[in-house]
Amino acid sequence: MLLIAGQGRAQDQEESQKIIKSHGYSFYGDLKYPEDYSHFDYVNPDAPKGGEISLSALGTFDSMNPYSRKGRGGALSTIMYESLLGEGTGGELAPSDVYGEEYCLLCESLEYPESKDWVIFHMRKDAKFSTGDPVTAHDIAFSHNLLLDQGLQSYAEAVRKRIPKVEVIDDHTIKFHFTPGISRRSLIDQVGSVPAWSKKWYEETGARLDESRLTASPGSGPYMVDSIDVNRRIVYKRNPDYWGKDLPFNVGRNNFDRIRVEYFGDENSAFEAFKAGEYTFRVEGNSKQWASAYDFPKVQQGYVVKEEVPDGSPPTPGGIVFNLGRDVLQDKRVRQAVALGFNFEWTNESLQYGLFKPRASFTQDTPLMAQGVPEGAELEFLKSLGDVVPPELLSEEAVMPHGSDASRLLDRRNARRAMKLLDEAGWQVGDDGMRRDERGVPLRLTFLLNSSGSATLSAVVENFMLNLRAMGIDAVLEKVDASQYTARERDRDYDMVYDSYASFLGTGTGLAQRYGSEAAEFSLFNPAGLASPLVDAIIEASLNAPDAELEHATLKALDRALRYEFFMIPTWYTDSYWVAYYDQYEHPDAQPAYALGQLDFWWYNADKAADLRAAGALR
Repeated sequence: MLLIAGQGRAQDQEESQKIIKSHGYSFYGDLKYPEDYSHFDYVNPDAPKGGEISLSALGTFDSMNPYSRKGRGGALSTIMYESLLGEGTGGELAPSDVYGEEYCLLCESLEYPESKDWVIFHMRKDAKFSTGDPVTAHDIAFSHNLLLDQGLQSYAEAVRKRIPKVEVIDDHTIKFHFTPGISRRSLIDQVGSVPAWSKKWYEETGARLDESRLTASPGSGPYMVDSIDVNRRIVYKRNPDYWGKDLPFNVGRNNFDRIRVEYFGDENSAFEAFKAGEYTFRVEGNSKQWASAYDFPKVQQGYVVKEEVPDGSPPTPGGIVFNLGRDVLQDKRVRQAVALGFNFEWTNESLQYGLFKPRASFTQDTPLMAQGVPEGAELEFLKSLGDVVPPELLSEEAVMPHGSDASRLLDRRNARRAMKLLDEAGWQVGDDGMRRDERGVPLRLTFLLNSSGSATLSAVVENFMLNLRAMGIDAVLEKVDASQYTARERDRDYDMVYDSYASFLGTGTGLAQRYGSEAAEFSLFNPAGLASPLVDAIIEASLNAPDAELEHATLKALDRALRYEFFMIPTWYTDSYWVAYYDQYEHPDAQPAYALGQLDFWWYNADKAADLRAAGALR
């Protein structure tokens, strides 16, 4: 990174500041790749271009605008769009071998003062939309403002407070000003990641960002929409005139000519279609299928490869999420009792072939995972927050999942603990075995489930509900189709749902959107509606951490606090991707830690594909 002495550019600054000018950005200023890098270390720079990769999607879609609450967006419908600081194809990290570093794509450089009060992006003059129109600073400013005016409310409210002004200096130079007195976290990377949309197209068509529509606005990326068959298929094709194909950022990447997504009504039909060769790449999420169903002839004959690819990212914090907006679930004792009805050990052995580990943490198996009682820098940090920290958080071990008897679905010891908690919470057992409050209202909980999802997940939930009923809870499983599920999930029309939050390896304002009170009532990224002063205080402190050591301490404390708040029953995880694919794809030997990258840096082997067709394995 190059440091250049110069005058502070912000109008309210009179003293000189050191101006940082660079080809990429990280908060602490460290970048793995130098300005003259030729390609990312993990890619094959000689990877051939060509061929097709095809994937599956479940359910339906009725829109190619994924930025609106209205409609159900098509798979990969963000793939056409680039930003000033680049990302991987399909939204993965790029580069995928480092965390917290971003590199110029639509920009060629950026500059900002040490105070990070503003940032200027100098854009590439050769960047073009698929229409041939240039991508300019006017398009970036338009896109930024469009998200504020017509985008998701939680996003718009958070950004307005932090980024009060955007200034187009000239056609290829844009400046963002940041609110004084707030953390500088997630500001430069935030504005650098805004999708670039064509101002000209939106103005000419009158299209809106908050509408459902099947017409996709043009992007500047390597792929563009080829064809759409609603609820059946979406095909993306390489833009033959893609402006950025020779950039070091893109060397060895974006290798397929076509990306095809086939839609199916349920998991079973999707799997059968893969066996038949209707699509060619599958990321398996069903442990039963992974363990027992990949013995079909094409696997035995070597036409289909079954592979476990290491995953270095912290596992997605998935599990059974409580809707904290429901009165019945606001008592933590009720949530703890309900959690005791989940038997991971029996579920894993009986339904999932013992392939999973129990997940405890939001930063599982990383140095940020809280363990034992707080000590050292984490303890000192928690003490500094004062009365917002419950005393038990300082003296008790981090919350861990309960253990259960793997030999029987209902663990009697856990059931007794659950019964005691429900009694203490005022839910007494009546003569009919049902639990009611003092008014006689039964303890009723509904679990919302997508009927097109995994049969194994359905079995897991059904058995969990059996245990709840054994406790005297009127547990109701509501299976709905994909479109109803999407609508009800957005409206939080459930008591419990199987969902996930985002893991974290660093701090940022995205933590407030996902875990904070700021947008808890409506944020799509906070399905529990968690609103905790304790969590808010930790996030705020993490955003203002002056160095990496304190940042790590705050994030370990955040993991501890999230587990303490108990808004989710953590379920399971694996540290590998389970993938199966027709033997016509290849990937680098050195897999990067933070992405599978099948759309990004894998490639097509035409000779192998010809062999598959000659053998009749593929049409």
